[in-house]
Amino acid sequence: MRVKQRSLVTGLQRAMAGLVVLGTAGTAMAQSAREDAATTLDRITVTAQSRQQEIQDVPIALQVVDQNLLSDVAAENLGDIDAFVPGLVIDAVQPTQPSFRLRGVETDDFGIGTDPAVGIFVDGVYGGRGGGVLLPFVDVERIEVLKGPQGTLFGRNTAAGAISLITRRPQADVEARATVRVGNYGKKYADAMWNIPTGDNSALRFNALINTSDGWFQDGATGKDLGGDNVWATRAAWQSRFGDNTTAYITWDHESLDQNGRVTTGIVALPDYPARPTVPVDPNDYLDPRKVKTYSDADNAEWRTFDGVTLIVDHALAWGNFTSTSSWRKYDSTNHTEEDGTNRADLYVDSKNTESNETFYQEFKFSGSNDHIDWVAGASYFNEDARQTSEVNTNTEAVDNIVRNMGIAPTPDGSLFGFTSMLAQMNGIPISLVGEKWNERFLNTLDTTSYAVFGDVIWKATDRLNLTFGLRYTRDEKDFTWLNTPRNAPGLEAKLDTLEALGFFQALAGMGVPITRELLTFDMAFIDAPAMVNKGKLVRDKKRWSDWSPRIVIDYHVNDDTMVFASLAKGYKAGGFNALQIGPAFENEDVWNLEMGIKQSFARFSYNASVFHYRYDNRQAIRLVDPDPNNPVDIPRYVFDTGDLEATGVDFDMRWKVTDAFSLDAQAEWIDSKYKNYVTPEGVDLDGEPTGEPRFTASAGAAYQADLGGNGQLRFSVRQAYRGAQRCNEASDLQGDCGISRLLNVGQSRQRTDARIAWTSPLGHFNWAVYANNVFDKQYVRGLNTYGRGPLGVVGATITDPRTYGLEMTVKF
Repeated sequence: MRVKQRSLVTGLQRAMAGLVVLGTAGTAMAQSAREDAATTLDRITVTAQSRQQEIQDVPIALQVVDQNLLSDVAAENLGDIDAFVPGLVIDAVQPTQPSFRLRGVETDDFGIGTDPAVGIFVDGVYGGRGGGVLLPFVDVERIEVLKGPQGTLFGRNTAAGAISLITRRPQADVEARATVRVGNYGKKYADAMWNIPTGDNSALRFNALINTSDGWFQDGATGKDLGGDNVWATRAAWQSRFGDNTTAYITWDHESLDQNGRVTTGIVALPDYPARPTVPVDPNDYLDPRKVKTYSDADNAEWRTFDGVTLIVDHALAWGNFTSTSSWRKYDSTNHTEEDGTNRADLYVDSKNTESNETFYQEFKFSGSNDHIDWVAGASYFNEDARQTSEVNTNTEAVDNIVRNMGIAPTPDGSLFGFTSMLAQMNGIPISLVGEKWNERFLNTLDTTSYAVFGDVIWKATDRLNLTFGLRYTRDEKDFTWLNTPRNAPGLEAKLDTLEALGFFQALAGMGVPITRELLTFDMAFIDAPAMVNKGKLVRDKKRWSDWSPRIVIDYHVNDDTMVFASLAKGYKAGGFNALQIGPAFENEDVWNLEMGIKQSFARFSYNASVFHYRYDNRQAIRLVDPDPNNPVDIPRYVFDTGDLEATGVDFDMRWKVTDAFSLDAQAEWIDSKYKNYVTPEGVDLDGEPTGEPRFTASAGAAYQADLGGNGQLRFSVRQAYRGAQRCNEASDLQGDCGISRLLNVGQSRQRTDARIAWTSPLGHFNWAVYANNVFDKQYVRGLNTYGRGPLGVVGATITDPRTYGLEMTVKF
């Protein structure tokens, strides 16, 4: 990586000088704040560096999501907080297949052949694949969002950053809490917690949660509710102290999700049946999904069962501490969703993803500190056993429409099954091949083993200067298989058997009609050359990757209030395989991040700012491409490719306790992210083009807490989030995540406002709250599904949530 280019160094030097000036200004502004000791900011303690530290002493760009923010926005999982963490984007519309993006980097793939670029950790345990990390918040204390590569301390698959969830541990006192929330769209939410001592040195903590809603879509034809939530979860935690030096902490988590799947709204005006829509669809003819009815004829369903057990043992030694972390996690999931956005059988297409995933994680860590150094060192082991089935479902009437639109059938009307059925009936055979179910599936297995050793040392060079050196070695081994099964259409095959037994195809051959059984036996979805050559055969590949991930940090405390820092860190993500395309493995991702920042904290005001530049090599991504650019009605394919990108940006956050009752906070990120040396599979050169990441995102919050004397307290909070427009490039159109047409703007800037008013009783035992999310009812297009745009003439869209509101009551003692 060329991090020493003159322009980059000069720019960062200027930025650092600006930060020092900013620090001087902040010092001057905060003088009066320092004199008012009665009104102070709460101190925030984090474990971002595998050590207990105050956030203002950590030379990393991070944001902490605390209990206030979680309550202000009625957050139920990670997908509810990303709008208020600039730089973080979580697509949570499908809980079993979410995506996470941080500082413009994500792995937008739904196959088990790749790993995420943003690592999710719960109490220090790596969450693994995305299908098992977007779980309900159960007894979460805080969330630490670390921006930039965290490979040295957190390990594999944190090339873009890490999200660390910290849960509450059992306490020595009896404690109980229950919360009930009801709202519009049939929202019903309840959770309960019970904490009880089980001895002089041990305690048990139990949580249960249930969350249901009707969904806010209605089928335009039947009036049936579409979407919605249906999930319940439990958590049990036990902690015990053995002697003076050893503590054991064990947790069990369970979740059961069984709800309607993702809702897709068709945005193409359809002619009356049996007329077909024009292909390919002109983007200028797209309708606004927020202004049209939603129709569905698919059995959309999404379910998951999850179990996880974690054991953490801490033992104090004479010279430091030893920690052992053991974790087992398992989930099984299915996600069945409609893709065409219509209720017409002749245009029907759906997809189904089924996964089974089991992981084991073990880490041994030693740590210690003295007057000169603060150090952490350890080793870890990770194993994953994953299985996935990817399916495409349609019917022979829809297949006939695809064949007609592609012009590949040797028949007068352009169909295959319809024309064959007509010939059979003309010959006195009462058989119709139209409308028979059609299924294609691709099976994958993955066995991953990963080993790592790491160390991180903070050298206290002087009372004000610290030098940090960290290094992690990682070795990943993957054993991957593909199996492309033959088309599965039992009803169709039975009818073809009957026709063959009656001599129908032989008769057609004698009349010179070019219809054979072989012509009616083919595949539509997984038809690239390697998949067809190996149809019905198990194909296996094995690959190893290894990496050294260092980090170097210099932090200097200018005074008791101000710290400046500079860091150089490397992130790593193992290579992998394209789950839907048999082929060679692709190489690992590497990212180098150079960052400089300042942190200032006073009695009533604090802020953090940093500038960063990263170079990302071999970023892994799945893209929807036209196999033949000269044939716009061809069936698109999902292909996996890698490319380089680089970005320069600024992160900022601040907290200000204006008075004892009134507080403000704000966060922002500016980033310029562009491709480098990247040509898409279609041959489009995107060198220097934007990656799609908006330049600017921000959020702000205000809270006022009034003391009502003997009548308790009243707290009012409001939060505002802004995300700038996505920066489109020449290849954005087919991907469906960015673009402007006559009636539709995909990727436009977004705003969201949340508000909450809560009353707490004098002794804190009761809390009543009224909340509203997306107060001004602003909805936006999440993205388009353009898979059927060419072959079927249909395009689907997903949109963000409307305004939701409700009443919440909490009882605790």
